[in-house]
Amino acid sequence: MVEFSRRQLMATSVAASLGATVPGVVAAEEVEESDTPGAPSVKGDLKRFSTTAFGAEVTGPFVFEDGSLLYSLQHPSEENGDPFGRAAVGYFSGFQFDFDGDNDDFDEIGIPETEEEQRDVRAGSGDYEILFYGREPINGGDELLGVTQTPDGTDIMRESPEDPEREERPYFAGTQYGLAASNPDCNQFVPSNDEGTEGYLFTNWENSPGSVSRVPISQDEDGEWHADLENAMNLTNTESLRAHGGTRINCYGDLSPWGTMVSAEENYSHPRVNLTAKVSDIAEAGSGLGLVGAAHFWNRPNPSEISDAISTYAEEDYLDEDFSPQGYWSLTGVEFLAYYLGSDQNDQVDDQNLRTSPIDDVYPNPYRYGYFVDFREPTADEPEAVKYYVMGRAAWEAPDFEGDLKTVYGCSDGDSKGIYKFVADEPIPDYDDPMDVAGTLYAPKITNDEASVEDSGQRNSPADVPLEVEWLELGHATNAEVESWIDDYDNVTQVDYLEAHAETNWADDPATALREADLEVIHNGNSNYIDNRDIVRWAEQYEENGPNGVDEELRRVPFLETRAAAKEVGASIEFNKAEGVDSVDDAGPGDYVYFGISEFNDALADDEGDVQMDRVDGGVVYRAELEDDYNVSELEPVIVGPDFTDPPEDADDALRNIDNVYTMRDGRVLCCEDGFGGPARSYPNDGLYVYQPESVGKTVSDYLSQSDEDDDEDGDEDGDHEGDDEGGDED
Repeated sequence: MVEFSRRQLMATSVAASLGATVPGVVAAEEVEESDTPGAPSVKGDLKRFSTTAFGAEVTGPFVFEDGSLLYSLQHPSEENGDPFGRAAVGYFSGFQFDFDGDNDDFDEIGIPETEEEQRDVRAGSGDYEILFYGREPINGGDELLGVTQTPDGTDIMRESPEDPEREERPYFAGTQYGLAASNPDCNQFVPSNDEGTEGYLFTNWENSPGSVSRVPISQDEDGEWHADLENAMNLTNTESLRAHGGTRINCYGDLSPWGTMVSAEENYSHPRVNLTAKVSDIAEAGSGLGLVGAAHFWNRPNPSEISDAISTYAEEDYLDEDFSPQGYWSLTGVEFLAYYLGSDQNDQVDDQNLRTSPIDDVYPNPYRYGYFVDFREPTADEPEAVKYYVMGRAAWEAPDFEGDLKTVYGCSDGDSKGIYKFVADEPIPDYDDPMDVAGTLYAPKITNDEASVEDSGQRNSPADVPLEVEWLELGHATNAEVESWIDDYDNVTQVDYLEAHAETNWADDPATALREADLEVIHNGNSNYIDNRDIVRWAEQYEENGPNGVDEELRRVPFLETRAAAKEVGASIEFNKAEGVDSVDDAGPGDYVYFGISEFNDALADDEGDVQMDRVDGGVVYRAELEDDYNVSELEPVIVGPDFTDPPEDADDALRNIDNVYTMRDGRVLCCEDGFGGPARSYPNDGLYVYQPESVGKTVSDYLSQSDEDDDEDGDEDGDHEGDDEGGDED
């Protein structure tokens, strides 16, 4: 699931005929006419493996040791009916990839042309079989798969599950980020036997409060996979993750080189400033009017209502302009996160939108969300959850851990966001205590002139221009140091928002107090958290003394306010919906890292910043070769999506709005779509494509060469790999 940008679009007429609605986007006829050279195009071969059921994104692909394929059915339309009207995770029965680097191992599926086909999960090879659905009973019926609970074991849901065999639970009034357990995303399998036929499937549930589940699965002699829900568990309800404050909006992730699931928190509400604005712009203007992002309203009573409140204040002349803080919509579910932590239920907003008392007992600390979460000891009775605070805070879509066990690349989803790099001082698994992990956080700087508007005023196509990258060091710290800085904000509540920013006593006149507090925060920022002035001071000292020459109390700034800090020192925080990053397992120098940018528009195609190229609403997939030190310095475009005014004959078979990318061990890349509906195509469904590059990386070449040698040793002299689907890493 992704943050809606200004250019996202309503479904096509075909989707509209099926009742599709996509809130917050503009109609297809409003799309600006464009004809970008090279859009769409592919360097290599792109072949459609599957289309998913109507309303669903393709998320969470995983390829098992034998080549079996699995992915999530995320938020499908209920009108699809059984079996594809509920969120689920499933695999393709009767199909395995050959791992020979060639797309000839499966049949391409055609586009869905009828309503029946559009409501189905389709593939040219294999049949999609459900492993499990969200909200199925687990743990003897005491829990529902993917659903977080309060400390006393109450399911945190807006509605009670429709299960006649289960005692009806209370449900919560208020806002929730997505229906609980409706958004399965990342899947990573950790085997528990040498053959890789038994183990644990870890699944992200992209909600707030967030959830990560672990389900035992096994493969029978016929190659079919089965789930053991009786022994499944919601890791979010364990004490290990509660100690970190839980989690929220768990999106994609990675299987670490040390064999653990790493979940990414897509905390969209972290922006301090809107889009391309900087904190120093607020300082220069003397007000945050039109500039402040959602982060300032985290502990506001009914935080997700701030946009409507601002509109009201503008209508009543308390403000000179109306605007929406970036990420305000993802403040939904913050109060539910408080209930997860043990707060009394205050019913912040009921079905009639009535206000009640602000939360004043237990409230989530915003600086505890927006990180990579590693589940150590994945096969233990209760895995240990570790948050890598030192790797920076963002709306993380995905991490990619490289084979040196030190370098990590990450993509932050949303409009005007970044891709980031972290390099640990020592191999991460070598630290006895994960809180001792130490390293340096970096932000990107795009340096080539071709990425901006030429002197003639002509824009280059992103299909023609690799992006040259330098990495700006933001700071160095240990995981424990960053957590100690986070601790300082643990006891801030909604009452603090009112008492710190309003003159009127909120208990006497809550409406007036809330308006006064909102206006103060809009103009001068939220004093309950890191001060805007500290971010500007950090940047000034950074420019004067370098990243290691800032005052001790300012060292926290780039780790807790990563996006704001990177902007202040000139990083290229211009990527729109950076939604995928992956490489082969244990990737080393010469291998490729793939980056998926779902939409190449907005800050990438405006008249400011380091990137000013032609717009491609369908997005771009880049690849970068790992250098000897595991750095990447050039992003080469290899797949370019369609313009949204392209005709269907050009767009129907093109990759549109890339989401997850998954690199198989033979160098091919699974490309998942998150472009529900929208113009250009003749059908509304998202698909899974397999990209076969025109050249492969070092590790893949070595793998294929080794496979040939193994075949020859086994008497397969022609080296055709027949029956050979073993070897290499798990994916």
